[in-house]
Amino acid sequence: MSDEKMPIAVMGASGRMGRMLIEVVDESDRAELVGVTERPGHPWVGKDLGECLGGAPRGLVVTDDPLEAIAPARGVLDFTTPAATLAHAEIAAQARAVHVIGTTGFAPEDLEKISAAARHATVIRAGNMSLGVNLLTVLVEKVARALDADFDIEIIEAHHRHKVDAPSGTALMLGEAAAAGRGVDLAEVADRARDGITGPRKRGHIGFAVIRGGDIVGEHEVLFAGEGERISLKHIATDRRIFARGALKAALWGRGRGPGEFTMRDVLGLGES
Repeated sequence: MSDEKMPIAVMGASGRMGRMLIEVVDESDRAELVGVTERPGHPWVGKDLGECLGGAPRGLVVTDDPLEAIAPARGVLDFTTPAATLAHAEIAAQARAVHVIGTTGFAPEDLEKISAAARHATVIRAGNMSLGVNLLTVLVEKVARALDADFDIEIIEAHHRHKVDAPSGTALMLGEAAAAGRGVDLAEVADRARDGITGPRKRGHIGFAVIRGGDIVGEHEVLFAGEGERISLKHIATDRRIFARGALKAALWGRGRGPGEFTMRDVLGLGES
């Protein structure tokens, strides 16, 4: 592998994750920031990134053209919106750049388009980029495999008031892990909304409970509730930088790899559970 720094583009520079991604890339001795974007009409577009961040000019202009930002890059860090990410995926595939996707809220047809892009370039997509959460998915799958449907599975997640999708991508990732352990399709057993007279819980279903409030970074708990006993597996994030560091780690891992669709399990070497 080349010792040269990996050229990185960050999509959505002004957002909380965008700013953290920029900080993490700047701090790395293995990566270099070469492109940043914002949506058309955003006040940062056309201005120097350093000045937008309240510092000295750095000679890197914020653009609303993803092609302009991605063209000089070998890695793309993308925590934006589903529509924007799909557009970025096409460009990253054409550029043969590693596309690291932390965006959540995709529809099934969106995921098909991402898979199509992965036939031409390296795509690493995860609902959560942290080491702890990805270890948690492995544990959830193992526990779900060990316990039968006499144990009800509930996934409880909490995030800040600004989060726009629910359940979170991480909660759905944990649900997929539990379903895989049970050998079932999550879409067929998920209870994602309860209101009014719902009737008794259906045996074998996987429930989701969502909390939104304050500045909660991210909390996820998987509860296995049986008769007379409960098992709880939980992860609490207190610093969003864990997601930014994980995203950069993924981009560096993907450098020089061939086309394909990967997850953080691959990046972290967790393998199959």
